[in-house]
Order: sequence, then C-alpha cells, then structure tokens
Amino acid sequence: MAKNERPIVAELGRPETPEETAERLAENSRKYRARKTIQNLIAALGVTVLTVLVLVLIVPRNDNPRQDYVDYANVAAEAQPGAAQTLVVPKLGEQWKSNQAELRRGADKVAEWYIGLLKVEGDRADAMVGVRQGIAANETWTYTKVGQRPPTGTEEIGGKTWTVYDYSTLERDEVGNNGYVLSLEQNGSVYIIFSSHGPELVHEVAEAVTAEL
Repeated sequence: MAKNERPIVAELGRPETPEETAERLAENSRKYRARKTIQNLIAALGVTVLTVLVLVLIVPRNDNPRQDYVDYANVAAEAQPGAAQTLVVPKLGEQWKSNQAELRRGADKVAEWYIGLLKVEGDRADAMVGVRQGIAANETWTYTKVGQRPPTGTEEIGGKTWTVYDYSTLERDEVGNNGYVLSLEQNGSVYIIFSSHGPELVHEVAEAVTAEL
C-alpha cells in the first residue's frame, strides 16, 4: 500500500471517504459521551444513596408514636349547650392528658359525655382511665358500660358512695378496659370511671370527679 493510500475498511471493502471518516469519528465521540453520562449518573445516584443512609444512621429518631392531646375543658364548654346536664370537668395534675373528649349519643338514645385520660410520664403514656357521664342514663346503659358484670362492693370516695366493679384479677383480653370500674348516680347523671390499671388511678380520677359534683 502506498504511503498516502487510505486503508481499506473491512466493512466497506474499500477505503473510507473523508466524509465517512468524519462521521465515524463523530459517532465514536457521541458513544463515548453517552457512556460517560451514564457512568456519572450511576456515580451520582450512589453518592445520594450513601448520603441518605448516613443521615438515617446519625439523625436521632423518636420511636414513640406521636400522641395528640385535647383540652377536654374546652371541648366540654363547646358541647355544653347540647347537654341537658352540666358536663363534668375533673381538675387533674399536669401528668394527666386527654386523648379524646366528646359528647356522643348511642343507639340507646342516652347522651354520654366521654373523656379519655392518659397518665403521662415524660413523653410516654403509662396508663389509661376513662370517664363516662351518662345523662338521664337507664339501668341497661349502666350495665353495659360497667362491663356487664355485677358489682363487687362499694367505696367511699370524696364523701360519695361509689359502686365498685373489681375484676382486675381477670385476664385483660377478658375484661378489656373494665378491669376496675366505679359508678355513681348523682343529679340525674350516672358517672362511670374505668381502667385496666387497677384501683389507684381510678380513685384519683374519681376524687377529681366528685369534687365537681
């Protein structure tokens, strides 16, 4: 092959023309840039994933589910115009928070003022106590709300005689939240205080309820 002769390209069976050489070089350059772009994208994605992983590992997390509290005194004030009796608003210490408060009416037509209370230690709720006020409640409503079990005694709390339903020795899945229950009929309402955490906290709430009657 002469010194200035262009090499024969196997695919063509002849030497490339200058235009074909330019096209080939341009195509090779395009493919090179495409490979570099993909490599750069993969590298950037790897850095992003690594950064997220590091943040997940070093940022402190609170594993406790977020708990929203309600001001049951405000809820009672708003609901009071729709109630035939004064809604009880027990005054409790700062450790007591409410996660629910509402005036409800069931299929039995009895209006019920309900407060769900939590005894909070730090940022954790350790115990739950519920307060029900059945306005003009009947015996069927009371029997249902105390857990459909007979009373086990009475207890003097705040100068009032409360009826006791102590079934705290039974399994939790058998009694639910009605392991220990107090009930009191006063001024046209039936007050029921209940919990699965035993008498001490129920008595504390009962004292606060009695003080408002």
